[in-house]
Amino acid sequence: MHLHILGICGTFMGGLALIARAAGHKVTGCDAGVYPPMSTQLSEQGIELIEGFGVDQMALKPDLYVIGNVVSRGNPLMEAILELGARYVSGPQWLGDNVLFGQHVLAVAGTHGKTTTSSMLAWVLEAAGQAPNFLIGGVAQDLHVSARYDPARRPFVIEADEYDTAFFDKRSKFVHYRPRTAILNNLEYDHADIFPDLAAIETQFHHLVRTIPGSGRIVRPAHSEALDRVIARGCWSETVTFGADGGWQATPPDADGAFGVLRNGAAVGTVRWNLTGEHNRMNALAALAAAEHVGVSAEQGIDALTRFGGVKRRMELRGTVNGVKVYDDFAHHPTAIATTLEGLRRQVGTARILAVLEPRSNTMKLGTMAARLPDALADADLVFCFGAHSGKHALGWNPADVLAPLGDRASSYDDIGALVVAVAAAARPGDQVLVMSNGGFGGIHGKLLDALQARG
Repeated sequence: MHLHILGICGTFMGGLALIARAAGHKVTGCDAGVYPPMSTQLSEQGIELIEGFGVDQMALKPDLYVIGNVVSRGNPLMEAILELGARYVSGPQWLGDNVLFGQHVLAVAGTHGKTTTSSMLAWVLEAAGQAPNFLIGGVAQDLHVSARYDPARRPFVIEADEYDTAFFDKRSKFVHYRPRTAILNNLEYDHADIFPDLAAIETQFHHLVRTIPGSGRIVRPAHSEALDRVIARGCWSETVTFGADGGWQATPPDADGAFGVLRNGAAVGTVRWNLTGEHNRMNALAALAAAEHVGVSAEQGIDALTRFGGVKRRMELRGTVNGVKVYDDFAHHPTAIATTLEGLRRQVGTARILAVLEPRSNTMKLGTMAARLPDALADADLVFCFGAHSGKHALGWNPADVLAPLGDRASSYDDIGALVVAVAAAARPGDQVLVMSNGGFGGIHGKLLDALQARG
């Protein structure tokens, strides 16, 4: 079957394209501004990429158009598909019906930590010899790719996003995945562009819970009022908890970041790694509890996590120049920003942290959570915020006003060049520069390293 994928360079749709190719389909695709790293990964697999959404692509005459959620009404190719009555389906529905059906799906959902926890879980299964299939919104250092599929393998780890499926299907993507094992990592308000309130997201999470069989397992934090409300609506599966008072617990980390793991109060081993933060310890517990459901012992899982190399764009050290370290992190929600900074602060002690922030998600651009930013950035010594006044990434609020409670510690810029100059001028040996954005941020990491090198 020939599939033509609209919006192919997104992480999810690009991974879907790789899986479809592995399943034996002919795959082509298009996107606006075909861009790496996904474009490179797809081209290396022999997948033809077309720039833009031109109507002339109808001449390809695929058997099916697979639609990503970046496509909306008014898109010229989509309008032609509708006008001619061509066959189309959303990416998540195609995946659920044609690939996930018959697999043991391990879905990782939650407001934060989906990519990291999915990567941990896939790596634990890999290290245990299960060679899992997976589709993850990032690239784990140990797995090398974001998606993999072998029809002969039954475990399938998938990052389960609550964002809507497509312009014609407003259910969350994860409703299509039919998991047998589901991690509900946490639940907060997010995606203000599609959800009016937290209750609306809770409803989608309960739709997911309804699809898990009685022999399935739900892994969730022991303390979460939002998830308590979700489960109270009805739960038909085993529930395993983690965190304080949970079935899986972590001891406080030692000076090197190592922590002990307890299962039902009994010590089962120690994870020794380079990751930081309480959030990553909780991610690890969730991964261990989920892996146990498919036969991986706690001891095997702990051994694998000790060798886990982390995920690109999650506290990824991009370079060190003249004693200044520059990190890249995907944090973009106030809670994620706070936990990322807290983890770095524990690691570096009294060293200065320079936080460089691009509020780029739709929720942050709307300003729904802008008032929480000063508290979220409390662990930073200096804060540099990028906020354009016009264009695609324009903010609906003024960073200078929102960050005023931080006083002289915070400054805002609407030009990346000026921002780079300011950060480079402020940085001194021993500083930790933490760049946080869920986008490319104009290649600021390389620009900062170049500026620091030029300064000498």
